[in-house]
Amino acid sequence: MRIYLDLALESLVGQEITLPDAQARHVGRVMRAREGQSLRLFDGRGCEVDALVASVERRQVDVRVVAKREPLPESPLRVHLGQVVSKGERMDFVVQKATELGVAEITPLYSERADVRLNDEREAKKLAHWRGVAVSACEQCGRAWLPRINSPRRLSDWLEGQHGPLRWILHPGEAGGAVEGDPFDGNVSRETSLLIGPEGGFSDAEVALARSLHFVPRTFGPRILRTETAPLVALSILQSRYGDL
Repeated sequence: MRIYLDLALESLVGQEITLPDAQARHVGRVMRAREGQSLRLFDGRGCEVDALVASVERRQVDVRVVAKREPLPESPLRVHLGQVVSKGERMDFVVQKATELGVAEITPLYSERADVRLNDEREAKKLAHWRGVAVSACEQCGRAWLPRINSPRRLSDWLEGQHGPLRWILHPGEAGGAVEGDPFDGNVSRETSLLIGPEGGFSDAEVALARSLHFVPRTFGPRILRTETAPLVALSILQSRYGDL
């Protein structure tokens, strides 16, 4: 059982701590943990520890942090996913699967043809929800680092920000040439930016702006992929070629 705690776990080895309410409910009521049961705790910043359940009460679970353990290594490829916000649970699915596939950063985007626009209150709630989805995905897949999930922003603002040397925009029907050699040119930091559009695709102006900022159009096979399928395919290809798959 792996549990995320937003604490500096490395400094807590040998100590007994009380789990926050949400984690205590999950460990005590959902998982029905008992005294002496082993846990793994991680802090989302690369530290993972072994722990033992010290006591379980109705509203409180205490655990003893036993020892630091070696976490799973992160992918050498740092992918920043720019994903246009989609309706319903599609964005949740993207956040979950992108986290499992080792994405380092996700920025939700608003584009010309996007179906979703969030006001400030809904945006804050959605952002907290997406971060919770990423936490659950890390608990499941074994990652000790949480991907950074940024506040939603306009596509044009994101495009004009900082990006790595390898930049892809998924755009059906148009593809750039093959990537020759090592696009990172031996850099230790292997930064990649991946841009995924809405169901209606990008406008011509958006594609032109992306091209002007050195984003290369990519398409995968003869079929047009859904907005929640495209990032999974692209991330799998990127991680297979340049990462750790």
